[in-house]
Amino acid sequence: HLDENKDVQNIDLMNLAGFCRNCLSKWYLAAAEDKGIELDYEGAREAVYGEPYGDWKKKYQAEASAEQKAAFEAKNPDHKN
Repeated sequence: HLDENKDVQNIDLMNLAGFCRNCLSKWYLAAAEDKGIELDYEGAREAVYGEPYGDWKKKYQAEASAEQKAAFEAKNPDHKN
């Protein structure tokens, strides 16, 4: 569903659901490691985003608004990228 909804920004996912595509990438990587599958973070990101992250970001990621950033900070004060 996320691949069909590229207009949904990661910050909106974080604000609404508490996770984003990058979080999914980290979980994907952890699951691969648990199964002994060799994968790095960029490979996990590519699996989630459907293309290299930098390419996806250039095409689809918009600058977060002040309101989005404030909502994110309020809900995720200890979040680390």
